[in-house]
Amino acid sequence: MRNIPKLATTIVLLLIILTLSTFTVDQREHAIVFRLGEIVSVKDKPGLYIKAPLIDNVRFFEKRIMTYDPPQPDRFITSEKKNVLVDSYIKWRIIDPSQYYVSVNGDERQAERRLSQTVNDGLRAEFGKRTIQEVVSGERSEIMDILKERADRDSRTIGIEIIDVRLRRVDLPKEVSESVYQRMNAERKSVANELRSQGFADSEKIRAEAEKERDIIITEAYSDAQKVKGEGDAKAARIYANTFSKNKEFYDFYRSLEAYRKSFSGKEDIMVLDPNSDFFKYLRGPRKK
Repeated sequence: MRNIPKLATTIVLLLIILTLSTFTVDQREHAIVFRLGEIVSVKDKPGLYIKAPLIDNVRFFEKRIMTYDPPQPDRFITSEKKNVLVDSYIKWRIIDPSQYYVSVNGDERQAERRLSQTVNDGLRAEFGKRTIQEVVSGERSEIMDILKERADRDSRTIGIEIIDVRLRRVDLPKEVSESVYQRMNAERKSVANELRSQGFADSEKIRAEAEKERDIIITEAYSDAQKVKGEGDAKAARIYANTFSKNKEFYDFYRSLEAYRKSFSGKEDIMVLDPNSDFFKYLRGPRKK
């Protein structure tokens, strides 16, 4: 029973030594083992590892893909000497933990500053060779591919791999946007006025042609009507002539009846004539042959 405290103390010391002598590496981490400040080994695979207690220490670094997203867009100048604001982000990860530690002392912020400087230098060079239209839509994919390749080549010297570089937005500064929008508005108004003038001219031309065709149709129709009317009048005259020539006495009688009807059409009509005049010859009685 007197040896139980010593045994417990020994067990505790052994547990402390065991704790100080082992470490676990997660599958999402790199681990670097230092001995008196010098790199001894790099552990990339997950598992339980042993280290020398008190003289060895371990630092862990992220193995997963990380994202660097600048808080503010950066300003660049195009070949047209126009300023543009570029909002971009970088996907990267550590592939050589020892080189990463030697280059940036394992500081993630320092590594991101190096990446940002590399990408910004590439953007400044590429934007300086292109116009606004090209960087906004025409050659945007090509710019991202060039930036990814260049940034990856430079970042491998510090133990980092660039997975992707993306341009989220490319905008004009506010003062430039207003002038561009005003110019676009003026151009659109000019085009609209031109189209409106062309439409008005076309409508006047169509209206003039329609009126001309209408006048031609009316003239031809009137001519045809007069022709038909003349032919009808001539035919009627021939019929009347043929009819009345067969019986002249009947023609005279018919004409007299027409004269009576027109003369006595109103109740207030007054005529002063000699009763023996020829106007009343058919009212005095039938004439003998």
